[in-house]
Amino acid sequence: MNHAVHISPDQSFEQSSKVLEVEDIKVHYPGKKDWLGRPISVVRAVDGVTFAVREGETLGLVGESGCGKSTLARAIVNLVKVTAGKVRIDGRDVNTLTASERHHDRRKVQMIFQDPFASLNPRMTVGKIIREPMEIHGMYDRTTRKLEVMRLMDLVGLNLRFMNRYPHEFSGGQRQRVGIARAMASQPKLIICDEAVSALDVSIQAQVINLLMDLQQKVGMAYLFIAHDLAVVRHVADRVGVMYLGRIVELASAKNLYDSPLHPYTRALLSSVPTPDPSLKSNQQRILLSGEVPSPDKIYLGCPFSDRCSEVEPSCRDDFPVLKGKEHQVSCFVHEKK
Repeated sequence: MNHAVHISPDQSFEQSSKVLEVEDIKVHYPGKKDWLGRPISVVRAVDGVTFAVREGETLGLVGESGCGKSTLARAIVNLVKVTAGKVRIDGRDVNTLTASERHHDRRKVQMIFQDPFASLNPRMTVGKIIREPMEIHGMYDRTTRKLEVMRLMDLVGLNLRFMNRYPHEFSGGQRQRVGIARAMASQPKLIICDEAVSALDVSIQAQVINLLMDLQQKVGMAYLFIAHDLAVVRHVADRVGVMYLGRIVELASAKNLYDSPLHPYTRALLSSVPTPDPSLKSNQQRILLSGEVPSPDKIYLGCPFSDRCSEVEPSCRDDFPVLKGKEHQVSCFVHEKK
């Protein structure tokens, strides 16, 4: 029943096909209004993001709260309207699809939400919750659906005796397992994990993360893993993108980004990650960012990070940096001069 392609350890992700392509995506909202109720500013929640996710890959997305990570995720699955740009699933632009084609393609991209309780219908049993995507997409007959629900419950580590129970009868970790099983029910090629473990206890976080990684090995699907915990992202991601004020400012393999961060913002984020080895603590220099994250309705002629950057130069305030590079992309004028 699985359609996904498994990526062997010796095979590069560059050799696999793209499941998701995001091209210059923008999500803008009306901002402040005048006394007549007319908008006089624009909130740029997402302001020109481009990346791709390939089969079997995990792309991590990190950044401070309010940088646009969750809005970007919701734009990809069409939960919020895209102002400009393109979203391609399996090479097809979702904005050009007919209603029936769009309905079919929804199977390919599913989402696991931050709050496992709020994302589950309290009036439906676990079996019904997991079975519903199959019914919506016309998958299997009635008997096969029941068998598939049992298979998915077993796959995510839920006892089959729980099939007729309701979400309120489960713990947070168990409810998130239900959410994972539901996301997998339509056999997606990509699952978007939007802060999927941040609402869970630390020990339960580890269980769910290990489950997600095991499922990827077994099924071969790709993940867009959104989180604010950089230690978690380092553990699960093949590549990592760093977002700041609606834009990606650095994108590289997890190893390159964590070992050799290029953008001052990335270095500041990584310096805040706790070190498990106390002997290394003294060698870790904490980089403190001044001020709060700027409002997304502010218009910048230069780099949006210039107000908080300790390495800022006069030229940084005059021109807007773009994401450059191949294996390791960064948008920073200071790095270009080094």
